[in-house]
Amino acid sequence: MIGSKRRARSTINVWPGYVDALSALLMLIIFMLLIYVVSQLYLSQTLSDRNMELARLNDRLNDISRLLGLEKDKNTRLQSQLQASLTRNEEMQMRFESVRNQLMQQSADAQAQAERLDALSQAVEERDRALDEKDELSASQQAMILRLSNQIAALEYQLQQISAALKLQEQQTAEKEAELEDVSRRLNTLLAERVNELEQYQSEFFARLRKILEENENIRVVGDRFLLPSELLFASGSAQLGEAGQNELDKLANVLLDVVKRIPEDIDWILRIDGHTDVIPINTPQFPSNWELSTARAVAVVRYLADQGVPERRMVAAGFGEFFPVAEGITQEALRQNRRIELKLTDR
Repeated sequence: MIGSKRRARSTINVWPGYVDALSALLMLIIFMLLIYVVSQLYLSQTLSDRNMELARLNDRLNDISRLLGLEKDKNTRLQSQLQASLTRNEEMQMRFESVRNQLMQQSADAQAQAERLDALSQAVEERDRALDEKDELSASQQAMILRLSNQIAALEYQLQQISAALKLQEQQTAEKEAELEDVSRRLNTLLAERVNELEQYQSEFFARLRKILEENENIRVVGDRFLLPSELLFASGSAQLGEAGQNELDKLANVLLDVVKRIPEDIDWILRIDGHTDVIPINTPQFPSNWELSTARAVAVVRYLADQGVPERRMVAAGFGEFFPVAEGITQEALRQNRRIELKLTDR
């Protein structure tokens, strides 16, 4: 009996239990993996939306910075023009003061002449009264009376001329003051109109050029200036324009020539081309320093644009060497940003 019970227990199969436990454990693991994958997808989507929002905010910030730079340059030009107008007004005021002083001096002279005439008249009256008291007048006294009478007549004539001259001078001064005020007002109005008109052409040129050159990610816009990297236009240590640089300058020339056709001749505008280098010095027979290299590159751009038809009298080239960087430090990226050509359409 004991032997048969042992054989019965040994025939029990425990594997189904193990299989059920492993199945439950596997389902639990799959469920945890599913939760992990879903959470990762949600987190990735959230991070992507956040990055897109940050990019939009950065674009908006760049636009605001550009608009602030344009507004700052506009205020600077208007302040300069206002200062020049104030200076002209001060000069006119000084001229008015000088004329007024002259009139006051002439009035004082006329008053002195009138006082002298009064004194002479009183003297003549006293002499006449004295003569009336005498029965006979000597020849010398008659001659004296005649001279005094002639002097009085001459003084009265001079006084009349001085009075007429003063009135004419006052009338002319008033007319000149009114005319000068009208001229000053018209000049200020015309200047403001010309500034606004030039700013409209600047905005059009800026917008069209930005749209054309926006495909090149190396070209940057800072305020109302376009920054072209030197590597796009020139080889290292050279002022010879390359083919890629000529292609970009062709786009610039086409836009500029189209805008120039509609700018009136009496608007005094120029296109500034400024050359800049990095802080690494250069010392070659052709370019003893960064001054010569930056200036030669700016002149090369001016000459190429002139060959494309841009008026030479409307362009100016300047070399700034390494002294006006746009990026601090001596990293490769900072050096690359500082090697540039800047373009700006402005008034002279």
